[in-house]
Amino acid sequence: MNREIIDINDYTILLEEASSDNNLTDSCFFDEPVIAIAFYGAGDVGLNVKFDGKTKEFHHTKGMVLSFYADDKVEFEHHVTKLKPLQCLVIATTIRNIDKLPDDESQFLEKFLHMLTHPKHHYVEGPVFNMSPEMFLLVEQFFSNTYDGKLKMMFYKSHITALLSHYFGQLSQQKNTKLNTSQLEKINLAQEILISDLENPPSLTELAHRIGTNTNKLKMDFKAQFGVPVFKYLQNERLKKAYNLIKNEQKTIQEAAWAVGYDSLGSFSNAFEKKFGYRPSQA
Repeated sequence: MNREIIDINDYTILLEEASSDNNLTDSCFFDEPVIAIAFYGAGDVGLNVKFDGKTKEFHHTKGMVLSFYADDKVEFEHHVTKLKPLQCLVIATTIRNIDKLPDDESQFLEKFLHMLTHPKHHYVEGPVFNMSPEMFLLVEQFFSNTYDGKLKMMFYKSHITALLSHYFGQLSQQKNTKLNTSQLEKINLAQEILISDLENPPSLTELAHRIGTNTNKLKMDFKAQFGVPVFKYLQNERLKKAYNLIKNEQKTIQEAAWAVGYDSLGSFSNAFEKKFGYRPSQA
């Protein structure tokens, strides 16, 4: 278990990573009541939230954003396995610090997370949704950065601001387009299907059929949940995987392109440069 705690202004940033060849359960509590947003990166670890004799279970956490209020009576229990490592970034603040936050951020907390800033129980859950591709990339960069000292703090400060901007932006988009539980289950299943086969993804028609809806409903609900059309989401996921293959697994550009379904190196390089700002040969 690797755990890093960073204090930035009136936020506390918690970075947690864990992997295990055996089943591992990690429990944590907060020392004082907090309002927090947890971003779950790669790994799909299981999560149980225990409070008031109850347990809220999350079985598929990869890409999930969970906002909540919790006091010191709430237990967060992560279940780590070899195939489901933990990668979690938490941005937390206390109610007494809300007025000390920058004006825009405190106003956004009041506007979008009012139920958390005025809690009525030990644990209060706010919006739960999946990260946009931009948010997912930012979270990945927290766990892959190699800076030290003041540069590292500069990196954290800029990326926390960017991540919160995307977070509140997505909340703003969802405010007028809220999906019910059944729709969310279908759209999350569609996301899982796409991610499981980036090289040969299903067509829109096939994907809609597999989740039990029509193509128009799929396109509308998918964009409402993830902020981008299905094709754009798929392209972003392909390019993120290709980046990881080149940067961290030392695959050739050709191997990475093929692994995510690109037959043309030219098309792959152009898409890569458009997303990351540089050619794959510079990764």
